[in-house]
Amino acid sequence: MTIRVAVLLDDRCQPKRCNKECISYCPRVRAGVVETILLGGRGKPVISEELCIGCGICVHKCPFHAIKILGLADELESDLIHQFEENGFRLFRLPTPIKGKVVGLLGSNGIGKTTILNILSGQIVPNLGDYDGKSSWDKVLEYTAGTELNNHFTDVESGEMRVAYKPQYVDRLPAHHKGPVMDLLTKVDDNDQIDEMIEMFMLEKVIDRDIRKLSGGELQRTAIAATMLKDADFYFFDEPSSYLDIFQRMSVSRSIQTLAEERTVMVVEHDLAILDFISDIVYILYGEAAAYGVVGHPRAVRSAINTYLEGYLREENIRFRDRAIKFEVHPPRVEWETMPLISFEHLSKILGEFSLETGKGDVHEGEVVGVLGPNATGKTTFVKMLAGELAPDEGEIASSISVSYKPQYIDNESQQTVLEWGFSALGDRIKDPFYRNEIEKDLQVTQLYDRMVTTLSGGELQRVALAYCLGVKADLYLLDEPSAYLDSNQRMIAAKTIRKVMEKTGKSAMVVDHDVYFIDLIADSIMVFSGIPARKGRGDGPYPLRLGMNMFLKQLDITFRRDHETKRPRINKPESRLDREQKGKGEFYYGDL
Repeated sequence: MTIRVAVLLDDRCQPKRCNKECISYCPRVRAGVVETILLGGRGKPVISEELCIGCGICVHKCPFHAIKILGLADELESDLIHQFEENGFRLFRLPTPIKGKVVGLLGSNGIGKTTILNILSGQIVPNLGDYDGKSSWDKVLEYTAGTELNNHFTDVESGEMRVAYKPQYVDRLPAHHKGPVMDLLTKVDDNDQIDEMIEMFMLEKVIDRDIRKLSGGELQRTAIAATMLKDADFYFFDEPSSYLDIFQRMSVSRSIQTLAEERTVMVVEHDLAILDFISDIVYILYGEAAAYGVVGHPRAVRSAINTYLEGYLREENIRFRDRAIKFEVHPPRVEWETMPLISFEHLSKILGEFSLETGKGDVHEGEVVGVLGPNATGKTTFVKMLAGELAPDEGEIASSISVSYKPQYIDNESQQTVLEWGFSALGDRIKDPFYRNEIEKDLQVTQLYDRMVTTLSGGELQRVALAYCLGVKADLYLLDEPSAYLDSNQRMIAAKTIRKVMEKTGKSAMVVDHDVYFIDLIADSIMVFSGIPARKGRGDGPYPLRLGMNMFLKQLDITFRRDHETKRPRINKPESRLDREQKGKGEFYYGDL
């Protein structure tokens, strides 16, 4: 048996721009059962789940893709924690915070992680599905009686639960806080630990700088420091690795683990290597974006990530992905027999107090080059030189090729629809079967074409920019941090899409990213950047994958191994047996191969 769920995506529904197709084409309305779909008080349709027959006609006829009709297992009905309005989002079950453990949440964007935070912090009193009634903590405490969640909600209801939250979108921090970084940290410091946090998160050089002038990585480290300075019982970190290089991600992870020794900590993280390293217990969330989310049963971190990659929850008998995500057992081919597509000599560029130099290198036809290195060592500057946006001060780039460039930071201030903003420039390319089947479909951008650019989330904007970049006919695709703001599943899909486009077209790509899983899935070779952040950078390569990864990881003093079941990368615990053995052999990259 299944229960029918009808969801109206409020941000997509535009009744003033359509002919109410959802109502006029509904077979039950046409048969005289007018209450099946009718216009509500806000001028938007309301769908009766009891009268709906689940034909799906309204879903396909809606020009703005604003309706979802879904069937869920009826046993979930008793697990309903919260529902927003009659045709609103539903959350089933909750994760349990555990003091002394880092509890990780792993799942797609838009399936309830923010709702979970708001409920666990007491900002939302869960209505247990009674969206018309008045929520009360008495009902919640009765519903959770006999569970560990009951103790948590007892503290929340009494006002004794203090919560500190590190938000997902740190680039919005300047809109809420003005002035120097020190002013923000002083304002939230409850335990006189500012000096310790400044040193821990390497904020010495920005402490007197205005928040509006910080880079993404600096904003992230400032936000994490501000969260940890608060004296709280429950700490929630939403995507703490965004904008950080792998060295900074490891440093932040260790700090969060130390915090969890005495406090309750929950983390949302889409970098699976970091989630694997930081978490003790992980809850997998599955469902349909903006429609419903289900919290799976808790799992040990290794089991959870392997299950997530497989896409199948055996205990619940739920498949939430069509196919498993697989990693290569061995690195791809070492030598390239194709002709060089672009060659560059020893390049140099000075930008203010920063200087960049690179060695000689080539990118071959059909090759995907992963670019790795610490923040502020010149990766974006180098990519901009290849894209023609910056000219090198010394050295030449030998190329007469066409380039398509996706920048690191994407402008989202346009007052146009997505289609008007960029995709109209693709012309007939957007109708090409290859584009539609290999890019548009995989990245799920069709339903975004009519949306205003300013309304897109970070992940939606990233997918749109990536689809546009890959949609342009070019010889070389330059992608700067394409995984930013994508959830774990979207990252894997994006990596596969980029890889597939290059293989089927014979074109080349250069991809800058900090997610090792992403680079592992996508790259044939590696270009390595090093130096002193914001002062001096050096780029070398491209090198064969294994050599390049070894060079990069050695400078970070981090070793990786392969998971024996899924072959995915796993970070070794510092000073563990495997860590010491691999460093002894000089094999920082999968020493067990």
